[in-house]
Amino acid sequence: MTAKNDTLIDFLKTRRSTPVLQLAAPGPSRGEIEEMLTIASRVPDHGKLAPWRFIVFAGAAREEAGEKLAEIVKADDPEASAERLKLERERLTRAPLVIAVISRAAVHPKIPEWEQVMSAGAVCYNLVVAANAFGYGATWLTEWYAFDERAKPALGLEADEKIAGFIHIGTRTEAPFERVRPALEDIVTWRGEA
Repeated sequence: MTAKNDTLIDFLKTRRSTPVLQLAAPGPSRGEIEEMLTIASRVPDHGKLAPWRFIVFAGAAREEAGEKLAEIVKADDPEASAERLKLERERLTRAPLVIAVISRAAVHPKIPEWEQVMSAGAVCYNLVVAANAFGYGATWLTEWYAFDERAKPALGLEADEKIAGFIHIGTRTEAPFERVRPALEDIVTWRGEA
């Protein structure tokens, strides 16, 4: 048995997502981002398929993606208000860095597709934890454009890919509040003695 890591345990007990509107510049450096992505990639991956990839939205690329989202909304609703279009343009500019985790789960002769999807979810969580460990705030979001087929090419996805999540990363402008967590007796079923 390895030694207990109290520092890591304390960190995980208090980890919190930071609301996206409480994330500001500065964001992480290129080197920090690469290290976070390396950490995020260390997840269970049955078959070593790496059924996920990353798209990093930084700088002006966030605004360009937002323009494309606003165009989709305008196509659906030519009467969309200026306020609504502004909201769409700013979707990926609310934090200084947004990393899309892309699921490439596919039918495989040995590895269930569901396991591949869960691996992508683990990548999202690991990326949030890595950002927190570097001292940044982060939150994992999926909004309408994560599920809209027209947004895929606009955001750089292939037709057979899906968005597992958008990880927004930046400097916290305030401490995140604690939220109520489920009581263990409500979510745990014991089978046998531990």
